[in-house]
Amino acid sequence: MMTYQEAEAFLFEQLPMFQRVGGSAYKKDLQNTLALLEALGNPHQKGKYIHVAGTNGKGSTSSFLASVLKEAGYKTALYTSPHLKSFTERMRINGIPILQEEVIQYVEKFKPLIKELRPSFFELTTAMAFDYFAKEEVDIAVIEVGMGGRLDCTNVIHPEVSIITQIGLDHQQFLGDSLEEITREKAGVIKNKVPVVSSVKENKLRLIIEEIAESKNAPFLESKERYEISVKEQSIPNWKFLAKNLIDEEVLEFESGLSASYQIQNLGSVFCALEVLKEKGYSISNENIKVGLKNVVQNSGIKGRWQRIPNLVSEVPIIADTGHNIAAFEYLVKMLEKENCQRLHFVFATVNDKKLEGVLEILPKNALYYFTQANIPRALNASELEKIASTFGLKGNKYPSVVEAFEKAQKNASNKDLIFVGGSTFAVAEIPNL
Repeated sequence: MMTYQEAEAFLFEQLPMFQRVGGSAYKKDLQNTLALLEALGNPHQKGKYIHVAGTNGKGSTSSFLASVLKEAGYKTALYTSPHLKSFTERMRINGIPILQEEVIQYVEKFKPLIKELRPSFFELTTAMAFDYFAKEEVDIAVIEVGMGGRLDCTNVIHPEVSIITQIGLDHQQFLGDSLEEITREKAGVIKNKVPVVSSVKENKLRLIIEEIAESKNAPFLESKERYEISVKEQSIPNWKFLAKNLIDEEVLEFESGLSASYQIQNLGSVFCALEVLKEKGYSISNENIKVGLKNVVQNSGIKGRWQRIPNLVSEVPIIADTGHNIAAFEYLVKMLEKENCQRLHFVFATVNDKKLEGVLEILPKNALYYFTQANIPRALNASELEKIASTFGLKGNKYPSVVEAFEKAQKNASNKDLIFVGGSTFAVAEIPNL
């Protein structure tokens, strides 16, 4: 039997993986996914699901919900992507990643199907997740959409509730050049008569989602009309929040294990979705909600969301965030401005198929940049990144690897400075001690 390292290498190297190679891995229909699932006995038809789509916020929203449901006593599965350190992060039950031995068995089992159907990496791993969750007889699974919605591999389920988080410009080559086009793709997860929760701020985009929901007789819940989420205290390690129910005016004070201003929108979706689940008969108390939101990192394994990283070299604070598009950086830049530091050392990487201009325009000009590249074929070369960034007044040096850039930032920074790592999920993944 193969080792886990061999099984993981097989998945990464033999199957087209969007995160590594880009567009050549993207399939524009669900045919392969459905064929894989049929060969496995259609495991996706055996469970209950929450389906979470959006440009930003879907990973946090999914993790919050999975954590609360676990605290409520439900055997809860969570499927997210991409992973940061290990493939096993992608599928968890009650926070515990799938065992390496299980992955090996699945790869061995799937080899004939791989040869016959030539699936993409995401098609195969989505089928694996549905089969694993069915085999383990979970009570409910929270499923994060990979990309888009309408044609995403996960869009084969009939969930208890669908959620659409923030909408932004990302993956335009597949989803459309305008926010309206992208919204319609994301709203493709809406199913007939299934409640849909939206935290989309822009009124014109919200109206598109509401219109599609109405056409499918799907109850539409706009989170900001149901809940008002506010920050009570930016305490360490966890911020304190208030959630006010705008219908009955009940207020719940809680701590969030993911503490950032951009979580306000996500938390609105979470409270709204929990309301839907309770109406469907799920037993979820306020205490379950409070403990679940506080323990979200432990219960879900989520990383890279305004995460403070332990510094084993000095006292310099380190923050990492996987946000990688304009909508994400609009929040991140504001949060960086609030950090009390003398100088910002910014370890920055991205991929070669992103439209960079909008991001580079808003990045802080007074930071010292460490332009680098993640160890994936899709990475934008550090020299090219430095050249483009210089035209926007961003100053720094280039480094051939994330580790080298990170180590140089640690050497250069004083205790009153701040190191931030971002721009690419894959750059964040390569930080030691994440």
